[in-house]
Amino acid sequence: MAFEPSGTVRREFLQQPDDWHLTDALAYEHGRGDPFAAAVRATRMPMVITDPARDDNPIVYCNVAFQNLTGYARDEIVGRNCRFLQGPDTDVATVAKIRQAIDEGHDVEADILNYRKDGTQFWNALYLSPVRDKEGVIRFFFASQLDVTDRIEARNIINHQKELVEREVERRTADLRSALQAKTMLLHEVDHRVKNNLTMIGSLLRLQARSIDDTAITAKLESMLERVDALAVVHRQLYQSENVTQFDIGTFAGGLAHDVVGSSGRSDIDLHVNTRPLFVEAAQASALGLVINETLTNAVKHAFASGRSGRLTVVVADEDERPLIRICDDGPGMPSAKRTKSIGMSLVTRLARQAGVEATWSGNSPGTCVTISFSKTRSM
Repeated sequence: MAFEPSGTVRREFLQQPDDWHLTDALAYEHGRGDPFAAAVRATRMPMVITDPARDDNPIVYCNVAFQNLTGYARDEIVGRNCRFLQGPDTDVATVAKIRQAIDEGHDVEADILNYRKDGTQFWNALYLSPVRDKEGVIRFFFASQLDVTDRIEARNIINHQKELVEREVERRTADLRSALQAKTMLLHEVDHRVKNNLTMIGSLLRLQARSIDDTAITAKLESMLERVDALAVVHRQLYQSENVTQFDIGTFAGGLAHDVVGSSGRSDIDLHVNTRPLFVEAAQASALGLVINETLTNAVKHAFASGRSGRLTVVVADEDERPLIRICDDGPGMPSAKRTKSIGMSLVTRLARQAGVEATWSGNSPGTCVTISFSKTRSM
């Protein structure tokens, strides 16, 4: 800002800039005389004026409000640099910021910790601005102060409480993370052991099946073995996953399709897989794994029976904002009467209900499609 005193004060100002503090002796009344001198003298806001032309830029004027703020008398203030209000806890970076503004001749605002005459601290909201003459030369610096101790202390209390809360959150988060890691290790160990047990059960059943001559019983055992194998694959994927709360049923469906077709030895089945990650809760994994296994094995057995070749498609997509898994074959299709009596369909329907999904059958012209639909809120 620029300042140009007028009248008698202006002449004194230009002739004796060091006597600016003498304006305090002028007995101006409100509405009379030099309005600037009266305003500076009467305002409740602490103010000082410094003279950069003098050595160490000393204070040449201070009003009564400044004296009341600092506890110093006029003769203890005038002639001293403003740094006399600094103390051991005054921030050196803030001091450097103010000094730089003075050296460069521009305005500056800063909250700085100052000390009164009695040694007590107060936070000073300082605003400092150069006063230039008509030629643009800086003649003085004008500074106003405001005691903002309450505001700063309140902010410091809030920051301190925030730090305490953050530390407590960090501590509890670390505890929870440690507990989660322990739980993850335990669940991975459980899934690993379940997978091993299922593999062992499958091996025992296969050994037993070799000693049975009844082809009908052997076929039923083979169906059971396929379901056991599917469950083993589910638990293998669970213990290999970093997230124990979710299971990627989309990727599982694609992998299982390759396994089922590969284990059938049917190179004449043209398998097309177009899947992507589709996450469900880990608790649903076993039921959904069995649903997909049952659908795939039924397609291989019935759609491509008697050596019939064909196309099998597994897709993970979205339809009407609902994620779904669709398994389609181009076989002869399933008669409507058989749909109501099929053990496989009954098993798929019950498992789907248990997993909280919907399984529906439809024609594929030719062939059959099984669609497993998830809720709209399903995590993708």
